[in-house]
Amino acid sequence: MTTGDSLATAQRSLGDPAIGYPLWPPLTTGCPRTSTPGTAYPVEVDYAYDRVDPRLFDAATPSRPGLDRWAPLLPPLSSPGLGEGRTPLVPIGPDVLLKDESRNPTWSHKDRLNRCTTGAAVGVGAPGVVVSSSGNHGASAAAYAARAGLPCVVLASATMPGAVAAFLRSYGAVVLPVPEADRWPLMRRIVERTGFHPASNTTVTHTGHGFGPEGYKTIAYEVFLDAGVPDAVFVPTGYGELLFGVWKGFAELRRLGLTDRVPRIHSCEPATGGPLATAVRAGLPATRVEAGPTDAYAISCEVGGYRGVVALRESGGRALLLDDRQLRAAQAELAGQGIWVELSSAAGLAGLTALRESEGFEGTAVCISTSSGFKDRGVGEEPVTALDPSWSTVETRLKAAGISV
Repeated sequence: MTTGDSLATAQRSLGDPAIGYPLWPPLTTGCPRTSTPGTAYPVEVDYAYDRVDPRLFDAATPSRPGLDRWAPLLPPLSSPGLGEGRTPLVPIGPDVLLKDESRNPTWSHKDRLNRCTTGAAVGVGAPGVVVSSSGNHGASAAAYAARAGLPCVVLASATMPGAVAAFLRSYGAVVLPVPEADRWPLMRRIVERTGFHPASNTTVTHTGHGFGPEGYKTIAYEVFLDAGVPDAVFVPTGYGELLFGVWKGFAELRRLGLTDRVPRIHSCEPATGGPLATAVRAGLPATRVEAGPTDAYAISCEVGGYRGVVALRESGGRALLLDDRQLRAAQAELAGQGIWVELSSAAGLAGLTALRESEGFEGTAVCISTSSGFKDRGVGEEPVTALDPSWSTVETRLKAAGISV
């Protein structure tokens, strides 16, 4: 554990950066002074940037595993990690790289966030962790809680993917499958009655955990070490925490004098909802929408948050909306290169393709892929029928696949 290495100094309101709060306790319901009944403004973590050792970003500097390498620019990592981070940057086309977050311990980007939120729970002496999730977040939170020796309660859906259910069972999480509308009121009540630390949103528009998105900054750090600063980053987007974290990481690199620019950070949402795109069009800090059906369940959200608006505004990025057809095409394109991703994870590549077709995007791009194809609903449920092993049957199948025999 690397608690003493952190240069975190305080929490700062995104609603009004002039407003600051002590680093502890972590604010899990946003900024109390700027938030209103209709809009909750998140907080971020501030650091003593003038004390950062420049060797931190030297690729030749010996480093610790996982997020521990970046401990000075993260909240105190009060709980042990699982070797999260250092995921590969895979070339998938001319000037296009894929940041494959499925290589994290629980197969998703959420491990970076939960390393920080679980550290916060340990830091305040919470008796456990509670989350609302039927996907990557719940699986990851349960893993990091188990690693820290804490119980974890997951408010989930009965339709969660089989892989996620298997993760939760393995880690011994208490899983409560309840209707979606009941999850957040129940989570607030569990927090009030048990003292468990919330690692999910509890506010009217999304604030989430003040420490969590800091873990996502490390994606930008790793991209910088491996490939410098791209022209654009395309990010699968639900609540906008990942979007914000990637932007903040590049913004910190510029602040530290390691680069003179920040890439455009583009959000990639399902067209059936898109609260961030709606807020940007309307000039609002955040909003709610009615989300229609999509198979990209992991990024289908009715509520947005101000973090995403900040990331788009400060980077000059676009709020892109994508339908399931575009997502499936991108998923198939990646599978054709040996990379199997969850449908939601293909949104980054789908966004790049859409922008190229609509505006002729040129330049270097990084597409973030958030999780494994095993996390899609229905995976593994298809029956497998035994094949007649006679050569005539095998030959017919091979020829049907275009294989010369």
